[in-house]
Amino acid sequence: MQNTFDVVTLFLLLDIADAGSLTGGAEQANMTPSAASQRIAKLEQNIRQPVLTRLPRGVRLTEAGEILAARARLFRREMRAARGDLEALRGLESGTVRLGSFPTVSASLLSDALKDCHARWPGIDVRVHSAVRPRLLDMLRSSEVELALLWSYAWTEETEKSLSLVPLMEDQTQLLVPADGELAQDDVAVASLRGARWIIRNADHPAAEVLYRSCEGAGFTPDVAYEAHDYQEIEAMVAAGMGIAMVPRLAVAHHRPDVRAVRFRAEDRVPTRSIYIASLARREYTPSMYAISRALHEAAQRIAGAAD
Repeated sequence: MQNTFDVVTLFLLLDIADAGSLTGGAEQANMTPSAASQRIAKLEQNIRQPVLTRLPRGVRLTEAGEILAARARLFRREMRAARGDLEALRGLESGTVRLGSFPTVSASLLSDALKDCHARWPGIDVRVHSAVRPRLLDMLRSSEVELALLWSYAWTEETEKSLSLVPLMEDQTQLLVPADGELAQDDVAVASLRGARWIIRNADHPAAEVLYRSCEGAGFTPDVAYEAHDYQEIEAMVAAGMGIAMVPRLAVAHHRPDVRAVRFRAEDRVPTRSIYIASLARREYTPSMYAISRALHEAAQRIAGAAD
């Protein structure tokens, strides 16, 4: 017996059983008695045995009909529960989002967005995986995460066409100096820093390339005094007077009191990194994914507003 059952007919059988007659069941199922009779006849033909016993008044389920009605009753109950679950999802009372991120954005933009999300939609369960960019791309492709926060510079290799990238914000590059240092202006030219000693992320890090490209554009090679493994280490060395540093704004959003962030002149075109919300191009957003995306955009707007 292949393609024997369909949900409409099973629910019709259940309605007939509850009503005690084919006509009453058809009325509950919103169909004509003729259409209901044809469906029951086709069901009996497919399973090769009757499901109803016709009585002088009404009908009674056969043993086969009782079996099917019992299963249909369980299925209808599950479908009603599913409808309730879907309503909860649509109303953002429940739902899960698996999100990929990277450390500098997690410690700034994402943490602000999650505070907002938890306050507004406490039923949404957000699971965050922090990783480097290549790993985030792998997790997206393998569906380990539904969404990921990604960064890119103008020279960063293009991501696969299978990804949908929604721009979130531009993360400006800033100069990090000691709070009590001599540099007072808030609009510094890269060329004026020719004689400075620099602290950089280890040489294979994208932030190091920002420094080398910017200094090359200003006509000099930076004097690197210290290679750090994270931005916390960079801040500590700047505070200690080892040198100054170029850093993404989000990396020092909550910086130490003994260091200060200074803007570069717009004319120097110091590279900035773009921050995106990425997903598989074929993936449809769930209500929960829309909610976390909205919270991320609002957090990005607050950060941009604070910079003005």
